Amino acid sequence: MDDFLDTSEHASDKDRNFITALARGLDVLRCFRPNELELSNTDISERTGLPKATVSRLTHTLCKLEYLVADPRTGTYRLGAGVLLLGFGVLSALDITDRAVTEMQALRDGPNSYITVALGERHGLDVIYLAVQPSREHVSLTMRVGMRLPLFASAIGRAILVGMNEDQLNAVFEYGREIDPEGQEERQKHYARAKVEFEAHGYCTGYGDWRRDVNGIAVPVKSLNGNRVFGLNVGGPSFHVKKKQLETVFAKRLIRAGNVLSLS
Repeated sequence: MDDFLDTSEHASDKDRNFITALARGLDVLRCFRPNELELSNTDISERTGLPKATVSRLTHTLCKLEYLVADPRTGTYRLGAGVLLLGFGVLSALDITDRAVTEMQALRDGPNSYITVALGERHGLDVIYLAVQPSREHVSLTMRVGMRLPLFASAIGRAILVGMNEDQLNAVFEYGREIDPEGQEERQKHYARAKVEFEAHGYCTGYGDWRRDVNGIAVPVKSLNGNRVFGLNVGGPSFHVKKKQLETVFAKRLIRAGNVLSLS
């Protein structure tokens, strides 16, 4: 789900405490995609749906705050150090990423050198990777911290969903209904399948769902107070990482790692 979703207008319709100007500023920062270094005001306007005059004021303000850096020669902007500080501040506060390293490395260093392991958390209708242990092979999946996967159409996303309590799950579906009402039926189907799968096996699968050439399985990881739900997955290119090996060799290890992290 790489398409930009403007959430500010949807939220402000129902919440009088919602600050639309702040949301729009964050919308601008979210316009930048992986491997994109620079965007113009026109690019940002097209992705957010905001008027160019509004975008111009927002980019000017974000430059003043050092979240964006302007290039006067090209009329474009790149992300500034302020964004990096925010990102690293968030990651440093997520102590689970530190606690997960040992378990993730153990999973990665198993019998298949093409296995990649990742820990993620929901953001909107996506999953954001918080920590990654890449495979031991040079030719493999390119996974990195900050990468986004679809929440309902990936193993790690569905694992997060089945780990949620009723209130958390209802909030996700309500958010999806506001942002993308036409996709609600499909999301419900994905969740129903994930729930049955998890209850039967203790993990969720993704065989070509997110990407046709990728196989993976995932489990939920819950914080001790239950307020946060993460997903932990193992996977890799389908021609090297087969369904049978994931389910007969890695599943037990993955379930154990998820339980360890949920209790620590």
